[in-house]
Amino acid sequence: MFTGIIESVGFVKNLQQEKENLHITIESNFTHELKIDQSIAHNGVCLTIVNIKGKEYTVTAIKETLDKSNLKYIAIGDEINLERAMILGARLDGHIVQGHVDQTAVCTNIIEENGSWVFSFEYDNAYNNITIEKGSITINGVSLTVVNSKKNSFSVAIIPYTYEFTNFHTFKKGTVVNVEFDVIGKYVARLLEK
Repeated sequence: MFTGIIESVGFVKNLQQEKENLHITIESNFTHELKIDQSIAHNGVCLTIVNIKGKEYTVTAIKETLDKSNLKYIAIGDEINLERAMILGARLDGHIVQGHVDQTAVCTNIIEENGSWVFSFEYDNAYNNITIEKGSITINGVSLTVVNSKKNSFSVAIIPYTYEFTNFHTFKKGTVVNVEFDVIGKYVARLLEK
């Protein structure tokens, strides 16, 4: 389980396809603290460490993960948001994030507003995912608050710190991002369907 508060930005150092799996090697400033079998959120996707060597570690994304996330588009040199699993007893600074990406969304607009930014996203509503005004959403692993909630689109406001210390500063119109909708909202929506 995660909080959506990005701990560090890593860099993709190597990609190796093995059948339908993708092995992703990341350079991180906390690699020396990691161990094999640990779970790390990568752009919001929970993946297990399978190898550690020097300043780099490797995780494996299976077909299901690649189909539902933007990891299928990553390239060597890309920045990737990283968060280690939360520690029980620590403050929950963001919101409850599972690291299970529901689907991707596309950045449709970026507006700079006197030192902060508003990013707008559009997603396929065929999966019945919803947002609510002032509700929680996770974009590339970042815990954010929804504004301008509509049937298949929403916006988020980004402060300078988040812009600088996550991969939001790399986004442009057309960037594909990972979205994890609020877990409580997903359960409520499922109950209402019945």
